[in-house]
Amino acid sequence: MARSNTKKNKCSRGHRSPISKKRSHSSTDFGHRNYSLYVNRVLKEVVPQRSISSRTLDIMNTLINDIFERISMEACSLMCFRNRCTLTPEDIQKAVYLLLPGKLANLADAICTTGSF
Repeated sequence: MARSNTKKNKCSRGHRSPISKKRSHSSTDFGHRNYSLYVNRVLKEVVPQRSISSRTLDIMNTLINDIFERISMEACSLMCFRNRCTLTPEDIQKAVYLLLPGKLANLADAICTTGSF
């Protein structure tokens, strides 16, 4: 019987279980970061006399985590579409251009390449 020559994607090496199953002590779900401190710092730098409520901070945190997850999933699908195992900055840049609308994508790319805001 002849072997079937099916090409497996090198990227899918299987799911490895973590060494310890301890949960983080943060208030958000496991795997999601909390950006509240950074949002507060940026707000105080831009408008020092303003403050932000905790509910608004939660909304901003959810928004940042959602955008991060969307960009990472799109970049991962682009990477696998090209049959690569390494995520490159070009994959992330293309994912940003695919997900964000025109001028916002251009602004994000300009800030990313210059490294300043």
